[in-house]
Amino acid sequence: MRLYGDPVLRRKAKPLLHTDLLTVPGFSPQTVRQVADTMLETMFEARGVGLAAPQIGLPVRLFVAVEYEDDEEEGTDTPLKSRVLRDYVMLNPVLRVIDKKKDRSYQEGCLSIPGIYEEGVARARAVQVSYTDLDGQPRVIEADDYLARVFQHETDHLDGVLFLDRLPAEVTEDYRKELLALQQKSKAYLSTLAQARRPGADR
Repeated sequence: MRLYGDPVLRRKAKPLLHTDLLTVPGFSPQTVRQVADTMLETMFEARGVGLAAPQIGLPVRLFVAVEYEDDEEEGTDTPLKSRVLRDYVMLNPVLRVIDKKKDRSYQEGCLSIPGIYEEGVARARAVQVSYTDLDGQPRVIEADDYLARVFQHETDHLDGVLFLDRLPAEVTEDYRKELLALQQKSKAYLSTLAQARRPGADR
């Protein structure tokens, strides 16, 4: 999982094809379907509701998300996969607002900014998302309330935007110590990754 401070989280992701082979840094090339499956498993392990490709180091326009049977209970050991109502894998999503009224009532967090949760992120109440599925077929879905928020959050990731960017600057300032620690952890990981890529490095 790439953490706050990693440059890949600030890059605008590139479009992809469902037939592409993708290389997650540190791993062998994989199909888009294999990457999506890995992303879903990573998301479940982290007890999340969505995950975008840049969060695993891939600057491509792909995200996964799920709807659960009920609200996640913090601290529970219940496997999330057992409560999935539907999962979504979206390639090249294009989001259109269909209800411009803003909602700030939900708390948001991010798997790349662990431990930080804030209310007040203004999101459209309802959106339409056009995307390509894993079979290369065009799809369109409408979502409202919490699912609409998830889709907007993940689409933001594809444009290098984090949820803290949509809050007043003083909120980020309040978490300066925590964010600095994440930046240092991210820098250490990137250094390790760079060393592993050097010729002659142990694999």
